Amino acid sequence: MLVSQMLKSKPEMGVISVQPNATVTEAAKLLSEHRIGTVVVSKDGETLDGILSERDIVRELGKRGTACFDDPVSALMTAKLTTCSPSNNALEVLEIMTNGRFRHLPVMDDGKMVGLISIGDAVKGRLAQLAMEKESLEGMIMGH
Repeated sequence: MLVSQMLKSKPEMGVISVQPNATVTEAAKLLSEHRIGTVVVSKDGETLDGILSERDIVRELGKRGTACFDDPVSALMTAKLTTCSPSNNALEVLEIMTNGRFRHLPVMDDGKMVGLISIGDAVKGRLAQLAMEKESLEGMIMGH
């Protein structure tokens, strides 16, 4: 299954983003309200400045305590990002995430962010792909 297909199957909530100068508290509220693990950091909602995950917040909380909640997200975000394109498939995305040890991957098309894929999305896409392959093979074996 292609990333473009995975994006179409996701609920229409869009990519949740925050400004780089938003506080970590504001970002944590968004994560909680939307029940998501990552927010995209973007000055204009289209370009990608970084990504802030629950893990980023927890790591800093463990180091410094609650003082980190007043920091801007730009201080905690990951700025050097790996991305994928709509033409990548589920297996490629899973390999990228596994090798990079992260769970979210921004989807870029012609320099513009068009979505965000989670490891759950990629696993779901891969399972759907395997089910279709299984059905095709069974059809060939059974002569259908």
